[in-house]
Amino acid sequence: MNTAQSTLFPLEFNPSLRVEARAERLSADAGAVLLREVMHRLRYTRDLARNLRDTRDPDLITHGLEELLNTMLLLFAQGWRDQDDADELRDDPAYRLGVSTRRGVAPLERRPDEERRRNRNPEVPDGLASQPTLSRLCQMLSTACNRGVLRETLLAKVAQRVKASRRGHRLRYVTIDVDSLPIAVAGHQPGSAYNGHYHERVYHPLIASIAELGDIIDAQLREGQVHTAAGALDFILPLIDQVEKQLCMVAAVRFDAGFPEEHILAALEGRRIAYVARIKNNAVLDRMAEPFLKLPRGRPPAEPRVWFYEMPYRAEKWSHERRVVLVVLDRRDPQGELFPDHFWLLTNWTQTQMSGEALLEHYRERGTAEGHQGELMDVLDPALHSSPRSKTHYRHRVPKNVTPSGDSFCINEVILLLNAMAYNITHALRVLVEWGTKEGWSLRRVRERVLKIAARVVVHGRRAVLVVNKAAARHWRSLWPKLGTLDLVET
Repeated sequence: MNTAQSTLFPLEFNPSLRVEARAERLSADAGAVLLREVMHRLRYTRDLARNLRDTRDPDLITHGLEELLNTMLLLFAQGWRDQDDADELRDDPAYRLGVSTRRGVAPLERRPDEERRRNRNPEVPDGLASQPTLSRLCQMLSTACNRGVLRETLLAKVAQRVKASRRGHRLRYVTIDVDSLPIAVAGHQPGSAYNGHYHERVYHPLIASIAELGDIIDAQLREGQVHTAAGALDFILPLIDQVEKQLCMVAAVRFDAGFPEEHILAALEGRRIAYVARIKNNAVLDRMAEPFLKLPRGRPPAEPRVWFYEMPYRAEKWSHERRVVLVVLDRRDPQGELFPDHFWLLTNWTQTQMSGEALLEHYRERGTAEGHQGELMDVLDPALHSSPRSKTHYRHRVPKNVTPSGDSFCINEVILLLNAMAYNITHALRVLVEWGTKEGWSLRRVRERVLKIAARVVVHGRRAVLVVNKAAARHWRSLWPKLGTLDLVET
């Protein structure tokens, strides 16, 4: 192709500048290769493909299950929310290398167009899977068995990463943060509903994470109008069993004011599982707090003051009294409020086991977990847009056989679980970047500076070279020696 043919257009502000299109192997998402290395070290999709039930006809398979899972996870991790994006990125060299299970330069090879047209069902993939193929994957994963495998893998891979960094040993103690998140939808997806608290149409899933680690360990999709604590007990108890089996010796639970209900608290106490939660203020609690809200005379101090008051409390629907701690915060300024702020913490730890001050410090770590869950919603922004649509035409013709739509609610849960996995993979890379650079990184900063970078793939014989700029290479070089901490440790 000569220069005249490859030139798209000149630019008026600088006549010496031309925009050209050339048949070169260029990518704007070189980090897909780095993420695939993390997935390879953790055996993420390899183990998933081994445990999932593949119901496809073996004679009609072009893209293996592992490659399809690689495609979904890499697209989500890099910020591509819609399956249609796979069509646009079909020939991106970084994705072709990152997705494929073949080695060498085979993932980059393309067959001539005539050969591809003749061979309707090629045995070797030629680029990324199409949007219909990825949609069929989500429908296949939406069975109860496969969704269970996805949920189990979330925790299993977190435990594997932690134990690999600790030479095969579990943690002694972790706290599971359980929360509910609103995920807005743009249509009328089955199960979604208008939620007056969030003022939009949403799903209302349960999310479990660990503040100390930053990983998401479980997720369960729920309808949009359910109460915060709906289904929480069936979500929490099996999860605690698996956490104590795979990740740590003792696990506790931390949640907000929407969860403390009698059946949940009684079940945790019956299992001797420690918990701490904030409880909503009411008239009875306000009367109990009133004697302790009088502040000392004089000007407010330069630094905020905190007081703790221990007392028993029994709500109307509780079976017995429980320990509550009144936290009084004096954060006044000379032109500010005249009265202190206050709230209540509920726990089954005794005062000897954890004082009021230690309890507040422990509860405040919940903010770290909320920050990680916020990154899932802000950076990955899961698009739960599956709706039942019957096919009315195919290539401008009415199809002879119409395949019924899958369960859209279950498909949306699959998309949520895959996004949670993509978050954990990116977070695992973030941990290595922080370790290598000795500074804190947000997930968005990792994506913008380490993953979403331009690159050129050069093929020399049977070897491919990924060329990145020096700024990105500096971060890649700092984290590369740390990748060995992800390797499996046999115990």
